Amino acid sequence: MILDEVVQFLRRVPPFQFLSEKALNAAIKGISSEFFPKGSVIATNSGQDGDFLYVIKKGGVKRLLDSDGQQIVVDYKGEGDTIGYMSLLGEDVPWSCVKAIDDTICYLLRKDHVQALIDSDGQARNSFSKSFLHPANFDTLKEDRGFSYTCGEKILFSTPVADIARNNPATASQHISIREAARLMTERKTDYIVITDADAAPVGIVTNSDLRDKVVSLGMDVNLPARTIMTEAIHSVDAGDYCYEAVLKMVKNNVHHLVVISGGCLWGVLTNHDLMLLQGTSPLSIVKAIEAQSSVDGLIPVSNKINGIYSVLLAGGARAGNILRIITEINDRLVRKIITLAERDLGSPPVAYAWICFGSEGRKEQTFKTDQDNAIIYNDPANEGEAQAAFDYFSSLSKIVRISLLQVGFPQCPALYMASNPMWRRPLKTWKKYAADWCTTPSAKAVLNTVTFFDSRTVYGDETLLTAFSRHLMSHITGNRLLLGKAASLSIKNAPPIGFLKTFVVEKSGEHKDMLNLKVKGVAPIVDLVRFFALEKGISTPTTSTLMRIEALTASHSIVKEYAEELVHAFEYIMLLRIQHQYEKIRNNLPPDNFIRPDKLSNLQRRTIKEAFQVISKIQNIVIERYREMIW
Repeated sequence: MILDEVVQFLRRVPPFQFLSEKALNAAIKGISSEFFPKGSVIATNSGQDGDFLYVIKKGGVKRLLDSDGQQIVVDYKGEGDTIGYMSLLGEDVPWSCVKAIDDTICYLLRKDHVQALIDSDGQARNSFSKSFLHPANFDTLKEDRGFSYTCGEKILFSTPVADIARNNPATASQHISIREAARLMTERKTDYIVITDADAAPVGIVTNSDLRDKVVSLGMDVNLPARTIMTEAIHSVDAGDYCYEAVLKMVKNNVHHLVVISGGCLWGVLTNHDLMLLQGTSPLSIVKAIEAQSSVDGLIPVSNKINGIYSVLLAGGARAGNILRIITEINDRLVRKIITLAERDLGSPPVAYAWICFGSEGRKEQTFKTDQDNAIIYNDPANEGEAQAAFDYFSSLSKIVRISLLQVGFPQCPALYMASNPMWRRPLKTWKKYAADWCTTPSAKAVLNTVTFFDSRTVYGDETLLTAFSRHLMSHITGNRLLLGKAASLSIKNAPPIGFLKTFVVEKSGEHKDMLNLKVKGVAPIVDLVRFFALEKGISTPTTSTLMRIEALTASHSIVKEYAEELVHAFEYIMLLRIQHQYEKIRNNLPPDNFIRPDKLSNLQRRTIKEAFQVISKIQNIVIERYREMIW
């Protein structure tokens, strides 16, 4: 090991870069280096490796925490990052061991030399403190520690359903009477009973709510069979599934009980109460609160609580895709509630309709509340009178919903892609004409409309209307080389911000000078590329999310097949970085944005995001080669 190389390296790494020459020489006295193969343990928190401060020269590591018999990732570190400094202060840091995620080389500094330097040199002590004990980092450490040992890592994404569901549930034959079912529930001290068939397979469930709402309030004869009041469309979850899957099913289907299946047989029942006890701040409690409201004014405080879900999901180590799925379900529930309140005031619609959304909401990729992007497709009226009635009704409905969404925090779309714009609330035949016009004469505006509405999905109403429109749209896209060429141009419009020497290309001026736009330069290029590949293969609604599209395209699209794993990783990583950044903004009472400073990222974060950008650039170049003669 050549000491000059060590000094040159450390001169680029905080806090060593701030030390005087004398202090740096004192710190590296007796320094050594060691190679750690991928997967090997570098250090533990048991004290046996406490003699050294590790500085990562090359490679990367992950810190792991023991939690209920599992090892859970706390964070990652990369080139220039340090392991073991907090133990110099006698801090009980929340990790059990550090493992190499790549072949890794570390410099090992003797802790007694570093400690002596800190004790004797005030300037050195200040440099170390600023680097390792910045208030924000210390607050995060304290929060992580508290969360880890209360409910954090045990929520949603690391807890199997079997760990919290109630085993051996109360069951009864489908021939039992309502009276006998109620008696059994009392004896078992439970608020539900599973109704089974002759083979002991679950066919329905009776809950306290059923007894209250269907029997007591209506004066029903309690000698009737319990099957007359049971909920037949029971929803199930596997005992081995993680709890977030159960949350999604409860939210999506508006149920409070799930039958738990193990090995094809009834194992138990999971209730929303079980999940709330596990989780504390629960998506289910938000959904329940939404459903309980009878006015938009009542929805406003509930909507304000949605941001609190992010802290639970982020602290629980959730992947970006899972966060987006849960937030989408909650936001959908909020929109549907607003529409039902509007229908209550306006009366029944004169014709069937579909309230559709597009953009990030259509792809189920909303982070914090984004612009309203919606439209209405309604059934073709039978006559002039019905046409006028439909026009008047949906004009009023769209206006009420637009104002209500504003009240609960969804701003208007600046480009007016909203149902309140008469252009975007039309009968199905008009929508089909739109599709034909866009694809026959694919101007820049027409292509933008095509890809925009290709991301559509139904939030409320008759799904068959959007399905009919989507099929018609695809019939005009398939084989349309001119349209696909122009769509290809859109997919490569936003080049990732990597320069010739693999440096970040940041904003050159203005409010966001020296920052990266994670949405425009990171998320959008992946979304645009994957959407374009879906257009090529005709994969449309309901497969609209980027991750769903990648999964659907893996078997049929050569580019996606080759790069699927890298695309998923890039999307998940950039989106999670964006969510974390926006959440920190909101926590500090600042409006969320998409701009980050690359110099504030850790070495591992910078390396990972560069790799993600390089994947995007590589795939964009493939698209350019395939459609070279048609790129604008």
